[in-house]
Amino acid sequence: MSRIGKLPIDLPEGVVVSVTDTNEVEVKGPKGEIAQKVNSDIKVEVIENQVIVSRPSDEKRHKSLHGLYRSLINNMVVGVSKGYTLQQEFVGVGYRAEAKGQILEMSLGFSHDIHFLLPDTVKVEVKQERRSNPIVTLTSIDKQLIGQVAAKLRSLRPPEPYKGKGIKFVGEQLRRKAGKAAKV
Repeated sequence: MSRIGKLPIDLPEGVVVSVTDTNEVEVKGPKGEIAQKVNSDIKVEVIENQVIVSRPSDEKRHKSLHGLYRSLINNMVVGVSKGYTLQQEFVGVGYRAEAKGQILEMSLGFSHDIHFLLPDTVKVEVKQERRSNPIVTLTSIDKQLIGQVAAKLRSLRPPEPYKGKGIKFVGEQLRRKAGKAAKV
């Protein structure tokens, strides 16, 4: 049996899960609501204060879908109850960021500023103090979406291994290279 798939999902207080006829799971909580379409082979049931995901057979495809949908539903439950937060640090001379509503305006060493439009469900906050790197904090109830937005931001200026300049996650350890050796 799938080790992840067979675990029941405990619902915290204030979170309501409903399954429609078209096998769409809707999760509502204090921070918002989110919906996910589930494969028709996978069965999702809400029993008392738990969500149970089951599969029809031990086929390899069913096993993989079982664990996948259980994890997706669990991420939705955690998202509407606690939410998700990711922090990214802009390391480099002259790198700066500024949030203007749903638009993140960044200066990353290119000849022009970059204006990045964020989805409605992702909130952004920028902390920029003198003599320190700007830190961009992304907050959302959707784990998939916030991860995708963070990856897209990082792809604008990935961290390089020699000086460590670029956009990196806070607390991330970068593998550094020595660079060119001096002549003796």
